[in-house]
Amino acid sequence: MSDAKPDNFQVANLFSLAGKTALVTGGSSGLGLMMAQGLLQNGVRVVIASRRQEKCDQALAELKDYGEVHAVAADVTKAEDREKLLSAIEEKFGALSILINNAGANWGAPLEEFPDEGFAKVVDINLNAVFSLSRDAVPLLEKAASESDPARIINIGSMDGIHVPIVSRVPTFAYVASKAGLHHLTKAMAVELAAKHITVNAVAPGFFESRMTDYVFEHYLQDIEDDCPLQRIGQPEEIVGIVAYLASRAGAYTNGTVIPVDGGTSISKGKRDWMD
Repeated sequence: MSDAKPDNFQVANLFSLAGKTALVTGGSSGLGLMMAQGLLQNGVRVVIASRRQEKCDQALAELKDYGEVHAVAADVTKAEDREKLLSAIEEKFGALSILINNAGANWGAPLEEFPDEGFAKVVDINLNAVFSLSRDAVPLLEKAASESDPARIINIGSMDGIHVPIVSRVPTFAYVASKAGLHHLTKAMAVELAAKHITVNAVAPGFFESRMTDYVFEHYLQDIEDDCPLQRIGQPEEIVGIVAYLASRAGAYTNGTVIPVDGGTSISKGKRDWMD
């Protein structure tokens, strides 16, 4: 057994993120913005990526008082934009400690009306781009990695990749398939990248406030709360907390996991009155 010093178990040491660098895709709004703010407030230098420059500018205005933050307008489904993004990070920091693959999309339609282009778009953003950006970022992640403090890839999956959602009323075939695929990709990459001292984990959020949830919250918030054992939606600190764990020394030995942060919704089964 290793000789552990008592102060190694202090929360301030276990969960310290000071001095790390992070890239958060889809970082201009919703969960991405929450995570970026949480990292900044804990001493991480953060780069956010979003497709539209105006969204980047708005996010920078919100985040600038929390720490060192930069934004790059980039579409991570495009090779040239990924190269631009990673080159900017290398120029600014020389290495990357944490990659949070958060950019995502959804599409809802009945089975007989679900378009091929909609399915392809969602899978391209939610799954293909995560693989491509993670692959392309490995050299930068390796520069920040060590055996005792690995570099981290944190993929933002979904509870809908664990169960079949029943609340939104409109089927989301591409979304659920892409998130389930992302969870398994996480495990495959965790095995592959461990030798390079890079861990790969996924977080599977439930319902949090974001642009993607505006419609269902407006129409079905009570049903969403009824479907959750804790009877509520998630709060920003609850997504920041799990990311802080995975990115800190406390999470250094956690690898290849999919962690639901959904109040138990993904294990809450059974018929609901509003399903009749």
